[in-house]
Amino acid sequence: MHLAYPVVLSALLFCTGLYGVLARRNAILVLMSVELMLNAVNLNLVAFDVWLSKAAAETLHSGQALALFTIAIAAAEIGIGLAIVLAVYRNRGTSDIDRLRDTAEGHESDGPDSGDPAAEKAEATA
Repeated sequence: MHLAYPVVLSALLFCTGLYGVLARRNAILVLMSVELMLNAVNLNLVAFDVWLSKAAAETLHSGQALALFTIAIAAAEIGIGLAIVLAVYRNRGTSDIDRLRDTAEGHESDGPDSGDPAAEKAEATA
C-alpha cells in the first residue's frame, strides 16, 4: 500500500476534527474533535513508521511507540476534560462554550445594558 493513502485519510480526519473544534459550541463535542485530531496524528505516526521500516534494516518502531504514548495522553486528557466539563455543567447548568465564556467575562446575556462604564465598574467591584 502506498504512503499517500493513510496520509490523505489522516489529513481528512485532522481537518474534520479541526472543523469540529472551531465550529462546535458544546464542550463534549469539542473534546471528541480533539480526540479525532489525535487519532489522525496516530495514523500518520504508524504509517510513517511502516514506510520507514521498509527502508531501514533495523527497525525500532518508534512511530508505534509514539502512537501508544499519544493514546495514553489522549486517555488522560479525555478523563480530565470530562471531569472539568461535568463540574462546570453542575455549577453553571450548561456546557455551551460561548455562554460559559460570556459568564466568565462578566457579561449578562439577559440583563439590560446600561452603557455606562462607571456603573459597570462600580457593579463589578461591589
